[in-house]
Amino acid sequence: MPGPSPGLRRALLGLWAALGLGLFGLSAVSQEPFWADLQPRVAFVERGGSLWLNCSTNCPRPERGGLETSLRRNGTQRGLRWLARQLVDIREPETQPVCFFRCARRTLQARGLIRTFQRPDRVELMQLPPWQPVGENFTLSCRVPGAGPRASLTLTLLRGAQELIRRSFAGEPPRARGAVLTATVLARREDHGANFSCRAELDLRPHGLGLFENSSAPRELRTFSLSPDSPRLTTPRFLEVGSERPVSCTLDRLFPATEARVYLALGDQNLSPDVTLDGDALVATATATASAEQEGARQLVCNVTLGGENRETRENVTIYSFPAPLLTLSEPSISEGHMVTVTCAAGAQALVTLEGVAAAAPGQPVQLQLNATENDDRRSFFCNATLDVDGETLIKNRSAELRVLYAPRLDDSDCPRSWTWPEGPEQTLRCEARGNPEPSVHCARSDGGAVLALGLLGPVTRALSGTYRCKAANDQGEAVKDVTLTVEYAPALDSVGCPERITWVEGTEASLVCVAHGVPPPDVSCERSGELGVFLEGLLLVAPEHAGTYRCEATNARGSAAKNVIITVEYGPRFEEPNCPSNWTWVEGSGRLFSCEVDGKPQPSVECVGSGGATEGVLLPLAPPDPSPRVPSIPSDLAPGTYICNATNRHGSAAKTVIVSAESPPEMDESTCPSHQTWLEGAEAAALACAARGRPSPGVHCSREGTPWPEQQRVSREDAGTYHCVATNAHGTDSRTVTVGVEYRPVVAELAASPPGGVRPGGNFTLTCRAEAWPPAQISWRAPPGALNIGLSSNNSTLSVAGAMGSHGGEYECAATNAHGRHARRITVRVAGPWLWVAVGGAAGGAALLAAGAGLAFYVQSTACKKGEYNVQEAESSGEAVCLNGAGGGAGGAAGAEGGPEAAGGAAESPTEGEVFAIQLTSA
Repeated sequence: MPGPSPGLRRALLGLWAALGLGLFGLSAVSQEPFWADLQPRVAFVERGGSLWLNCSTNCPRPERGGLETSLRRNGTQRGLRWLARQLVDIREPETQPVCFFRCARRTLQARGLIRTFQRPDRVELMQLPPWQPVGENFTLSCRVPGAGPRASLTLTLLRGAQELIRRSFAGEPPRARGAVLTATVLARREDHGANFSCRAELDLRPHGLGLFENSSAPRELRTFSLSPDSPRLTTPRFLEVGSERPVSCTLDRLFPATEARVYLALGDQNLSPDVTLDGDALVATATATASAEQEGARQLVCNVTLGGENRETRENVTIYSFPAPLLTLSEPSISEGHMVTVTCAAGAQALVTLEGVAAAAPGQPVQLQLNATENDDRRSFFCNATLDVDGETLIKNRSAELRVLYAPRLDDSDCPRSWTWPEGPEQTLRCEARGNPEPSVHCARSDGGAVLALGLLGPVTRALSGTYRCKAANDQGEAVKDVTLTVEYAPALDSVGCPERITWVEGTEASLVCVAHGVPPPDVSCERSGELGVFLEGLLLVAPEHAGTYRCEATNARGSAAKNVIITVEYGPRFEEPNCPSNWTWVEGSGRLFSCEVDGKPQPSVECVGSGGATEGVLLPLAPPDPSPRVPSIPSDLAPGTYICNATNRHGSAAKTVIVSAESPPEMDESTCPSHQTWLEGAEAAALACAARGRPSPGVHCSREGTPWPEQQRVSREDAGTYHCVATNAHGTDSRTVTVGVEYRPVVAELAASPPGGVRPGGNFTLTCRAEAWPPAQISWRAPPGALNIGLSSNNSTLSVAGAMGSHGGEYECAATNAHGRHARRITVRVAGPWLWVAVGGAAGGAALLAAGAGLAFYVQSTACKKGEYNVQEAESSGEAVCLNGAGGGAGGAAGAEGGPEAAGGAAESPTEGEVFAIQLTSA
């Protein structure tokens, strides 16, 4: 074991000499009545504070006196036997000022004790893992740098308001500062979303001061549990091109199910499933659509991701193309006596069968020829196709009907040539014809008079008497037959001789003629209803006032008959501006149609057709003139321009030019204003990609929670959030909510060692690396060459060593990487053992050892550290000290004075370069 250095040897010799002189002086002073006094003898001062010390003596005429201390001085006041001095910026944990006076050739001394304290202003709870598996342990680590003295500190780790562990550091050395509390906690389901925090209490009430408390910012824990089983897929085995089939993916026993992400895809096609949650289970459903490009064997993939882990299942799906067979007739409708060819065909792999006759080979058609006859009319032909797909036979079929056209046929059995009926009994008049297309049969008098109501049961009246020509016709020809109907009848007014409604045209000549049939011939007169004595007789020049209802009465010797005749006067169309404006604006989505009402009888039909440009030949939808239950369809788009409106009835037409303009309210959707946009931190700032459709062109304004869009040069993380975009024009507004996410490069925010003290051979230590990045960074480590048995956590954020050896000492590097860059930091770990053992027996030896320790501390502190060579610090519970020199000396010294044990001992962070020297002082 190497001996002490020459400097340390000289310090020990000096301490022994000082101890001897002190004992000799103490015996001499005890014989004198004079003394020196220092007030206050013991003082507690907040770190960085100030204190007045009063040094006095009862010596009548002291030769000289003073106050020895390494602390900074601000002011001094003197008297003959006293001295007062203000000490400022007191930072050392403990110092002993000395008051001395020279009296009667002897030195009078009084020693004081000044201790500093620092409040727990910084309480830091180390970062929790992004996701923690349920049932596994995680580490809570609380760090309170600089607070002290440590012996008065108490640290408490809390889950919400529940205390998990509480530790007091009573018994620690007075100079010790700062503290670290670490606990291992088992993650539970109920811990998901729970807040963990650390509370620090500095109790200085025993020293006449107060209780100082502070707590860390809470950190939220997210726990998860993911079943080891794979998802269950429900999918069809076969999928035809162009068809749609539902697929589903189910996974149980996952928590929290709301945080799970599901990817469902058929080949390269993402199916965008709908996810339904039921407790700790999820079901993702989607519709799979097969395309021709996917034909063949494809895989349906379901991937469920939670807490950085995933479960996946794959199923094979065969996509096939099987169009229905094609059944064609050379002439679907053919005239009798012509040849017809029937062809049945399908795809290249399908085998077809026509009317029971199979094709010679798959992919070949089958044909059938026949001479069409009347008996082939409405004959059905059937074509079947079969296809083998992956061991299964699929069948499709199609049918077609042949229509044979032939001319009408009027047979006597279906249409007799003569009828004789008595007046009164009900009869059904029948005259039927055969033919294709179905013939229309019309029986009317040769003179163009009465028409027989064929196929209807009705009474036989005198009006039916006469000879009728029955004509059956279709597009293949016609058949004619004369039919005679004889009826004996009483006098009557019928609709043929005296119609119920008569229409006249304005400006023409007309007369009211009402012919009554009867024997003998009846006399007929027509009188205007409600106006007695006003008869309508002779030839008239028709005017609108002639319209009305007239009572016509026919009289003969057999009786009389009367009926009302309504006369309608018709006239051509007339446009009026209020009812059909020349200029009209259509607003999209308003539900309004152009209204163009035209006067005329009968009611004119109105049609507005585009003239020139984009509207050429385009019909303008019109509003109905009267309310009706059948509302015309509202157009979704309408071309503006010039339209010519034509009003027409049987008496003429009129035209008018209408100018139509089209406008629409604002409309924003995913294509014009995406709801999710991503920016990169540090990129040039740009406005949101948000536009709107509409006429007139809408103005778009975007703001963040009511705040206008900021003018800035570069994107920052503070730009992430939710924005509200509003589009406005004269016809309304539309709005969308846009979520902006900001990604940024990684930064290793923290690289710390635990325990922070020195690492002895065989001991354990842990390095923790925390990075800030989005998307989250991947963590990697670089260890010293030859370092073995190194363990890493699941996310690589923690490096641990059990049973440290000399090869584990050296520099470790943590690197964080994501898509936007890489950042690394380094830390140095030292592994060393004790080298100095001192054993002293007896009471005198104990006193000497104490004096030697005090002298050594004073020497190292006041001499070595003042020269900038070393920075001596207490290590937690070990008595170890480290002095940093070279490039890291200044930073190490400051950290030792401010940071307490977490900066001491066996680990020192080395972000750039420089040498590190260490001294290990270990008591037995």
